[in-house]
Amino acid sequence: MNFLNQKILITGVCGTVGSELLRQIALNGEPLRILGIDNNESNLFDLQQEFKDHNNIDFSIADVRDSKTCRDISVGVDIIFHVAALKHVNLCESSPLEAVSTNITGVQNIIDAGIYNGVEKVVFTSSDKAVNPSSVMGTTKLMGERLITSANLQQSLNKGPQFISTRFGNVLGSRGSVVPIFVNQIKNGGPVTLTDESMTRFIMSIEQAAQLIIHSSQIARGGEVFITKMPVVSIKDIAEVLIYELAEKYGYDQADIEISNIGVKPGEKIFEELMSEEEIRRSIELENYFVVKPAFSDMYTNIDYDYENIISGEVNEHYRSSTQEKLSQAEIKEFLFANKII
Repeated sequence: MNFLNQKILITGVCGTVGSELLRQIALNGEPLRILGIDNNESNLFDLQQEFKDHNNIDFSIADVRDSKTCRDISVGVDIIFHVAALKHVNLCESSPLEAVSTNITGVQNIIDAGIYNGVEKVVFTSSDKAVNPSSVMGTTKLMGERLITSANLQQSLNKGPQFISTRFGNVLGSRGSVVPIFVNQIKNGGPVTLTDESMTRFIMSIEQAAQLIIHSSQIARGGEVFITKMPVVSIKDIAEVLIYELAEKYGYDQADIEISNIGVKPGEKIFEELMSEEEIRRSIELENYFVVKPAFSDMYTNIDYDYENIISGEVNEHYRSSTQEKLSQAEIKEFLFANKII
């Protein structure tokens, strides 16, 4: 990681991934300055206290839905990590206009700000829910990716900023993920609620998510979507592991904690996908990533999508969480403890 003498902007810095991104860059990247923005005043204050001894880190209350604010905060910035988003599927379903305003208009505001101020790179964080989306949240993330790719095409012709997307799965341990929900339910004696016993997900740790974003920014050519290779878990297996590990800690027998099926929520998928059928045809496999090249890559005559550690110039398998080998319960336990999730 090397951000020596660069000025970094992180949007959504109070979120789980945004704050971890801040920590990793601040401690290892040697940046000249970091500006973290969010519209959560209380959490910004907490971060400000955590980093009070870092003279090169500033925080500001700002909303990416305001175009002028985005332009103003981007002055003098070299790299923008755009992490701010509405991420909860059920809340986006009930408030679709808010999701569009933040996840689509907000992305365009950041794009415009990056172009206006001549930044070097804009890195957008997406989700595997953008693949064949069934929810408002997934649809807005897909649209965000397309805006980023389109912006890169226009700017590559004008030697402007480089625009990149990163796509990853469920970040275990983040706010709103199943782990803290299940832990709280076990603490209260159950039941642990599953929407469907057959539900599977791609997973990664908070640290891995931040590392993906950072590494992608350093190897990108422009316009791509970087996808981390991730393990797959059954949500029911996570619930059973947590019950086994935590029930006695909270004063219960394992048999006392029931698992209850409450049904799939609006917009929720039973399984997730890393790439769509159409994307597979224009993807490259690297050692730790898949890279989806732009759909109109034939127009990128000045960009060579060549990387170190290429395993294959094509991808033939459709990576669905329902068809991939799942982690065993022993492996889930190891993952949870190794990443300090429980």
